[in-house]
Amino acid sequence: MPWPGRAESPSKAESTKMQFGRKLRVSLVVAATATALSLATLPVRAETGLTASQLVDIAIEMNPQIHSMRAQWDAAQHQILQNYAPADPMFNYANVDASHGLFNHAATHAHTLTESFQFPGKAQLQAEQAKQTAKIARFAYEAAIRDLRAAVETGYYQVLLDSALIDVNANNIASLKQVLKVTETAYSGGQAAQTDFISAEVNMAQAQLHQRQYVVNKANDETTLNQLLYRDPDNPLKLDRTIRVAPLKLRLQTAVDMAFRARQEILEAALTERNQNTALELAKFEYIPDYQVGFEYDQFLQSGAQPLPTVTHGITLSIGFNVPVFFWIHQREDVKSAEYSLESARQSLKLIRSQTAANVTQIFRSAQFAYDSGQLYKESLIPLANQDFRVALIAYQSQKIDFLTLSAALQSSYATQIGYLQASNQLLAGQVALEQAIGAPLSQ
Repeated sequence: MPWPGRAESPSKAESTKMQFGRKLRVSLVVAATATALSLATLPVRAETGLTASQLVDIAIEMNPQIHSMRAQWDAAQHQILQNYAPADPMFNYANVDASHGLFNHAATHAHTLTESFQFPGKAQLQAEQAKQTAKIARFAYEAAIRDLRAAVETGYYQVLLDSALIDVNANNIASLKQVLKVTETAYSGGQAAQTDFISAEVNMAQAQLHQRQYVVNKANDETTLNQLLYRDPDNPLKLDRTIRVAPLKLRLQTAVDMAFRARQEILEAALTERNQNTALELAKFEYIPDYQVGFEYDQFLQSGAQPLPTVTHGITLSIGFNVPVFFWIHQREDVKSAEYSLESARQSLKLIRSQTAANVTQIFRSAQFAYDSGQLYKESLIPLANQDFRVALIAYQSQKIDFLTLSAALQSSYATQIGYLQASNQLLAGQVALEQAIGAPLSQ
């Protein structure tokens, strides 16, 4: 039904309509003001609670995976010194030619001590391999801490986003209640179509459903965070819910260079290459024989066993070494295998450096774009959406637009706030992912 726009003295019905129009305008202005205030700033609440760094410290202290990786590192460190020690000596006792039973009236008692020795230099190379393996275990331990830190920080920021989305949607529900009340009054007074009221009810129901979904998402994300902290799933978390957004303070090439120096997988690959080079040297050592030294003391108990009538005991020294007779199918093949393993380690190092550079570059660009997007939302899109809603509100009063256009303007204002929050979350998540890809905090 069109609203009257004549300038002459209004009738009683027209006066009622004009009063309703003023009431509608006041109600929608209240709704617009509430929406504008909710869109003007982020729903950030400064609370006294656990920060991201404090959560990381708790996770490192409590998480079983970290303890497991530390135990593996300790185990690897205790496998170094034993490479310097030779094999255990072998003692042998022989009761030779016993004439009565197993042990009585023996001709000779022989006491033998033998010891095996590697060719000089082998033990040093083996110990070097063990040292590099222990370092690789240490880097694996540090990588586990790095990944846990990234998971905890990502979970923390996700909970903050959930809380912010709940606040934004709550403000949107408050605005939708105002609009619903206005449309209900307008429909009752015959000043608006029934579809306006029904559409307002649908928008309200959808917003309330979204609110329930946001609450469930927040509860699930808090459970994920509790799991990382090795706590019960529903253990309450008191968090510092202040969202701090800042741009990246380093250049892309600096980030790539940091990753080459700090990323644990690159350092592990470099140590693996060194280990394979040592393995090649050890394979070449197989061409050189190892030694075995023996000492034997014989006690002659019967005259027939004595080399001379007056000799009652004898001492024997022996030395032996392996002879690489089948070198063409054993030692040579070991050397070839070690050479190919070394080449594989070198190529793996090149590959992981290339992958790291690409990964850091992509994450850096995405994080920078997220920051730029957030600034665009904050400085331009949110103010424009607020202005668009205010203009749409006036136009609706003048019957220049329909309710759907007004509703779309309100939803656009809501969407810009959601977009700002998502861009901020993507920036924070991007910074966490960048630190994970580099292998060290950005402050370093």
